[in-house]
Amino acid sequence: MKNIIKYAGGLLGLVGLFSLQSCDKDFESTNTNPETTAKVYPQYVFTKAQYDGTANMMNFLLGTMQYTTSYNDVAGFGSKYNAAQISQTYKAFDDAYPKEINELGLVIKAVKNEPSQVNLYAEARIWRVYCFSRLTDLYGDIPYFQAVLGNDSFVFKPAYDPQSAIYADLLSELDAAAQSLDAAKVTFGASDLIYGGATDKWKKFAYSLMLRLGMRMTKVDANAAKNWVTKAIAGGVITTDDDIAKMSYLSAGQDINKNPLAFNLWNSDYIAQNGNTNTEGGKYHEVFISYLKSTNDPRLPMMAVVWNNKVADTSVGLAKGMPATLTNAKPANFITYSEPNPKTLLLMNSPRLVFTAAESYYLLTEAALRGWYNGATASSLYQNGIRAAMRQWSLIGGKDGTVAPTAIDNYVTANALNTGGSFDDQMKQLYTQFWVSIFPDAQEVFASFRRTGYPALVPNNYAGNATGGKFFRRMLYPLTEQTLNADSYQTAISRQGANDLLTHIWWDK
Repeated sequence: MKNIIKYAGGLLGLVGLFSLQSCDKDFESTNTNPETTAKVYPQYVFTKAQYDGTANMMNFLLGTMQYTTSYNDVAGFGSKYNAAQISQTYKAFDDAYPKEINELGLVIKAVKNEPSQVNLYAEARIWRVYCFSRLTDLYGDIPYFQAVLGNDSFVFKPAYDPQSAIYADLLSELDAAAQSLDAAKVTFGASDLIYGGATDKWKKFAYSLMLRLGMRMTKVDANAAKNWVTKAIAGGVITTDDDIAKMSYLSAGQDINKNPLAFNLWNSDYIAQNGNTNTEGGKYHEVFISYLKSTNDPRLPMMAVVWNNKVADTSVGLAKGMPATLTNAKPANFITYSEPNPKTLLLMNSPRLVFTAAESYYLLTEAALRGWYNGATASSLYQNGIRAAMRQWSLIGGKDGTVAPTAIDNYVTANALNTGGSFDDQMKQLYTQFWVSIFPDAQEVFASFRRTGYPALVPNNYAGNATGGKFFRRMLYPLTEQTLNADSYQTAISRQGANDLLTHIWWDK
């Protein structure tokens, strides 16, 4: 939409040019910003697209998935669905198109016709799939095929595409991009903050995304889901710690270089580091902490602290989650509730885990349960997922995030997959463990929760909520779309359903 303003300004400039013809001398140089360049440097733009693609995390979903909550309404939309804060759902849409989607379009345009840059093209396509998939999974139908074509084709009011068509193209893009990667040709190298240009790892990431998106379709198109899942498995997905897709950050410098989740949590709530004057009244949710304690989860000290006499205490006995039903009054015992561990989740230079071995193993477990994969038993895949999820905390917090091998063994033994239970029993156990293991990527858990129904969380029927006490199913299109792209917007809602928090997207059946 920003391009409307850009080209509207150009038209006004032409009017002035015709009325003041004597002023056309050096017009081009006078109206050229000396701080910019018309040339696209793909490697620099790709780095920016990686930063922007991982920054768009919808942090309020931490509350929706009942990891965190707050006692006030300002930060309460995620866990309380407070109607007054509903505009928080616009953010991903508003941010994605002018940032990572537009940036990746520039990269692709610059390299797609250069055979020597086939890896740059492939990796940009794979990252574009990641970014678009996260966006469509929040909103459903979105502008896709006509997105960011303002500069090239003067398309300022792009059509919204059905999510089914978007998914079909995303999966095809992954397939083509993965097959085109060539280890003998140039890569983004150090400009690639995830893999340093390693083509073998990008291929595994592509097939892992294919596994994720294929599994999304189990309830809406089981045959297509099976085909894409089996293709992904055959291609080779992420199953080792070395292959984890993770975004690197720095502890100092510009804010864009810092872990976006840690930066947001620190500045919005936990900067005082005393457990009492949290800016937005945030703490861990009682549902999350209670579950971790009930299963003797050794990750609890890695995740949570209680401030005890101004000291961050990781003692499990002190751990306690705050109820989500509290009103605007700060509870007298606020300081006694658990909050994020500053040595792990709040580290500005901790990596953002984009796709982990744990997620692959959990999705492979489901594939085995469905009879789509016979390379290992569901029970062994599930155990591998738990072990990988435990280990990955050392990537986040170093020694402060390291779970002892004996603790991992004990947890795996005590939480074996119930192979004697029904398919639904095992799915419940699997995706409850997924909920714990994929934290803090609440957006991915929100997607699996809508598809599977697990973990079996109870919605918060908070006074003044926007959903009638139900879990919302999608984000809302921004108000600007209703005015600046009205026809496309109307077509989308007539096909998908009202622009409402309770409208289900295509795969959410």
